[in-house]
Amino acid sequence: MIVGAVPAVGVPEPVASESATTDEGGIVRIEIRGRNVKITDELREQVNSRFQRVGKQVSELATLDVELYEERNPSIADNQVADATLRLKGVTLRAREASPEMTHTIHELAEDIRRQVKKHRELRRKRSRTRRAVGRLRGRSAES
Repeated sequence: MIVGAVPAVGVPEPVASESATTDEGGIVRIEIRGRNVKITDELREQVNSRFQRVGKQVSELATLDVELYEERNPSIADNQVADATLRLKGVTLRAREASPEMTHTIHELAEDIRRQVKKHRELRRKRSRTRRAVGRLRGRSAES
């Protein structure tokens, strides 16, 4: 920030960045942002524990951005909203969940991202198996 500058109104809190280490040694970098929500240690710990399972399944180079915010419109019942963006090598997975409680929102968000990561891994495995099988078939037909 420039000395003497006045901070803008409505600007999100600074990014709280940390790395969550998993049991198997895999590290996923998690950045947590809050908009209209104070990021407490309890929320930070919950995000880290919920996304630890995802961290075991992705590369060490992956980054996860989690944005927690509250909708101020009183007509919206599910006012606690969370967005997640998981950047992997070559693909970006996104999810958004909303509910009346932030803890439930974080839980549902983690499950959604976990499901997407599982699907992405299955597609990659299937693709590599198919390529190997096609390579073997081409090798056989060339010999015949």
